[in-house]
Amino acid sequence: MVEQFLQQLLTEFNIATSKYSDNTISRLLHHAKINELTKSITAAKKQAINIFQMYSVSEAFKDTPIILPNATAKQAYSFQFDLSAFPHTRIREIRLLDKVGLAFDPVTAQITGVPMVAITVDLQVVFTCGQDEDQAEDIKIIPLIVNADPKDLWLNKPSNKSALYAKEDSDRYAGTFLDKRIVVASQRGRSHAHEGSFRDDHFYTKPLLLGWEIIAVADGAGSAKFSREGSRIATTFIADSFNDEGVLKELSDRCTEYFTPTEEHSTEEQALKHKSAIINILYKSVRSLHTALSNFATQEQVQLKDLNTTLIFALVKKFEYGYVVLTFGVGDCPINVITENPHEVKLLNQLDIGEFGGGTRFITMPEIFTNEIVSRFAIHRFSDFSKLVLMTDGIYDPKFITENKLEDKAAWDMFWADLAGENEDQAKVDFLQPNGIDQQLLSWLDFWSKGNHDDRTLAIIY
Repeated sequence: MVEQFLQQLLTEFNIATSKYSDNTISRLLHHAKINELTKSITAAKKQAINIFQMYSVSEAFKDTPIILPNATAKQAYSFQFDLSAFPHTRIREIRLLDKVGLAFDPVTAQITGVPMVAITVDLQVVFTCGQDEDQAEDIKIIPLIVNADPKDLWLNKPSNKSALYAKEDSDRYAGTFLDKRIVVASQRGRSHAHEGSFRDDHFYTKPLLLGWEIIAVADGAGSAKFSREGSRIATTFIADSFNDEGVLKELSDRCTEYFTPTEEHSTEEQALKHKSAIINILYKSVRSLHTALSNFATQEQVQLKDLNTTLIFALVKKFEYGYVVLTFGVGDCPINVITENPHEVKLLNQLDIGEFGGGTRFITMPEIFTNEIVSRFAIHRFSDFSKLVLMTDGIYDPKFITENKLEDKAAWDMFWADLAGENEDQAKVDFLQPNGIDQQLLSWLDFWSKGNHDDRTLAIIY
């Protein structure tokens, strides 16, 4: 190396080595100062090349596009830099991340955190290239967009409490139901909150005479001017209409004779007779409700269709031979029972579901009172049940999506897991602790589901 260096040096200064003896050249080659200078100059050249390469890699890294995926406010964010193409590049820090609410770990080259506000910022990525200790820092600009939390785009205007048929924006209840417990919550949907309009859903639960209890849930039609009042009347009237000792005694007797027939009354004809009598009792109350809604519309000088509302109810009593559950439904709100032994999920009412929602029916429609109305009533007996669930389509649509999922065990397992806290908001309903469970359920109802912003009402007997 010294000989090559010396030859290049003498040539550069036009000094011919032929003029000098071999001994002179040999002495030069072995001269300590010449050797030291050779090493220094070689090291300087190498260092210069390293610096050149360092700046070259630095420019290449700056020119290489790195696209950070958009973040969303109030949602966890994580991004891992892939530096495999730049093995000697190190990101030291990222400036302006604090404006976003995120942090950078230089060891893992990862951005993490939960941004709190929507913002667009040009991040300053401070990095070095090379392996020398005197690496120069450089800055690469990478834009990051934090989108707004979709929930924040929805206004939450209070409804006008002085308006006709004013209703609270939410309602909740927790208590006993026969020898079990019940929790119900109803929340105004974001679509109504955005406009400052009323909650159209309503629920009503009531202990009746002779050991019967009822839970009724209604979903007022969004297109109906006073459906909020229609749903209130529907739930309260139907519950109160059954609270007649004579009616409930006949209902109890008929149910007992239907489910525990004696030998002389065990014929199919007798069973059909009792079933028809039970349905007739239920029908009379439903028919009376329709009359009450019609009378109310006339009295208030509004159209009956202004009160359009769906209605489901479960009339329940515990007998020695099990729980009798009598149900009715008009509209697209389901009633489900879940049993443990055996583990089954059963839909207790028929749903009015048509293409694009065109199949929805309301208790205010005279045309539902045809011979087919019999199919809207159901008579069930269970030795026991773990859950009896009533919900409006504000729950059904986002959580079950299709009707066939309402009897799918896996879908219900996911639903219970969701209620237990396995959700984006970690909202949990603790069925083992009754204190505050109604508020927990109301909070859970605030879940986000794209495109599903209707009122939500959920009743669970457990």
